[in-house]
Amino acid sequence: MNIQENISLKAHNTFGIAKNARFFVAVKSIDELKEALNWAKSQKINSLILGGGSNVLLTQNQDALVIKIEIDGIKVINETEEFFFVEVGAGVNWHQFVLEAIGNDWAGIENLSLIPGTVGASPMQNIGAYGVEIKDVFASLKALNRDTLVMEEFDAGQCLFGYRESVFKHELKGKYVICSVVFRLKKAPEFHTEYGAIKETLEANGVKELSLKTISDAVIHIRQSKLPDPKEIGNAGSFFKNPTISSDQYQILKSEYSSIPGYPNAEGVKVPAAWLIEQCGWKGRRFGEIGVHAKQPLVLVNYGDGDGNEIKNLAEKIQQSVLDKFNISIHPEVNFL
Repeated sequence: MNIQENISLKAHNTFGIAKNARFFVAVKSIDELKEALNWAKSQKINSLILGGGSNVLLTQNQDALVIKIEIDGIKVINETEEFFFVEVGAGVNWHQFVLEAIGNDWAGIENLSLIPGTVGASPMQNIGAYGVEIKDVFASLKALNRDTLVMEEFDAGQCLFGYRESVFKHELKGKYVICSVVFRLKKAPEFHTEYGAIKETLEANGVKELSLKTISDAVIHIRQSKLPDPKEIGNAGSFFKNPTISSDQYQILKSEYSSIPGYPNAEGVKVPAAWLIEQCGWKGRRFGEIGVHAKQPLVLVNYGDGDGNEIKNLAEKIQQSVLDKFNISIHPEVNFL
């Protein structure tokens, strides 16, 4: 285990924010993770777990031991007539796992192509796109209890999955480190093409026969056409969650804003945050080194040397403007550190 001191985290978060960690270590095994946590405890300093850094906004230097999870491995641990049960290390890059699944004809996550981050963060956020969420393919996970250093297993019910939510973002926040996830992937694919522009993209590409790869390729094309590459422009993907409002409130807004999109769900009507933000005039606006992306107003960006607090302040202004104009509260997906 190689603990380093006063390390820049600029390369370890997709916003490219230049904040420092007092101490930093990358761990490749559960034993190394336990050793790192014990070291932090012995030094009486906090420990901060970091995956791919794709869902965090650094607003300050971290006076802690930052532990980067690099636990690897992808293996089939069980098989039934319908499913492969695949255990994946928390440090595996999410998109690389999707590509591995497609190559092995493991169906169910092709719609989640090109989502940034690591496998360990996927159940924490209950990541989702184009009609599929992690909870749809989730079997179980193993997580290390940070107090007892005992590995515990969680099933779907215990994870309390919601829209970009899980128990690990609330009641159990900071109490566990996810080390591996088991996915239940289908042998016979069920293609989901009715969401977003997947069907139109497939037609434009002249696809006659659906496959895991053609679906994945369509999703990749759509995402690349409207989302900036973090390697080129710092960002964390979608910054805000799509809000759900009551049917009554939606009808009132519809009478005033006839073009407002809405998608009924069990709680009411989901309204795209991107539409709300664009209507408030934020799309494409730049403020020095930060701004709102020109193609997707849901994405806040760092053009180079932006500061996390500048992005946080911009996010708060956007939230207030949406609240003032539509009486709708929008909330960040991104975790502020």
